[in-house]
Amino acid sequence: MNTPTEPRIALVTGANKGIGYEISRQIGQADAIVLMGARNADRGQAAARALAEEGIAASWLPLDVTDAQSIAAAAAQIEEEHGRLDILVNNAGTGAAGDGAPSTASLDAVRQVFETNVFGALAVTQAMLPLLRCSEAGRIVNLSSSLGSLTLNGDPSWEAYDVKLLGYNSSKTALNMLTVQLAAELRDSGITVQSVCPGLTATDLTGHTGDRLPAEAAMAPARAALAEGGQSGHFADAQGELPW
Repeated sequence: MNTPTEPRIALVTGANKGIGYEISRQIGQADAIVLMGARNADRGQAAARALAEEGIAASWLPLDVTDAQSIAAAAAQIEEEHGRLDILVNNAGTGAAGDGAPSTASLDAVRQVFETNVFGALAVTQAMLPLLRCSEAGRIVNLSSSLGSLTLNGDPSWEAYDVKLLGYNSSKTALNMLTVQLAAELRDSGITVQSVCPGLTATDLTGHTGDRLPAEAAMAPARAALAEGGQSGHFADAQGELPW
């Protein structure tokens, strides 16, 4: 287990660009060692080099959240090099062409979204839990979305009420269920689990539309990852609690 003087070890999935990159930067600025999970070697290494040039202890970790062998290899590498994991940020996420309203959404598109946003996050979490249990105070942060809120999806007065993407929205609902159930399962472990919505952000996923830049969007999840103590099993954004 880590001692108070040791830097925290953090894994951020989908970390080579966008919100994941900025979460990595902000966690690294708090003197954590950041493992930047990414599939593409060139992009992953370039992202880690860029943060290293800022004085951040960052390195690329080969990780495809949809590939079981890749996940197992990443967990083995973390165990060999660090012996534990203090922070896991399940940031990797995707949308898919063909996603849409329930009457028209492509089944293949919905499956594709779930493969990354739900099954990928679950697989990585399961693989990293033994390492998180070696931490004095492990933290899991799941990058969710207000689009996953059943309460808001049913409220015609909500500003995003007309955004009906069955695959994406329901994938974030399922991710929230992972947060709720995992928080309950780990309630006596010292590991906290939270869902955090970064807000509509100008990234590749949104076609670079959104009311905030990645650096701003990363603040809430990075803060949740670095916070000491706090309640587990919560869903929030930068403004506060969100309804499930």
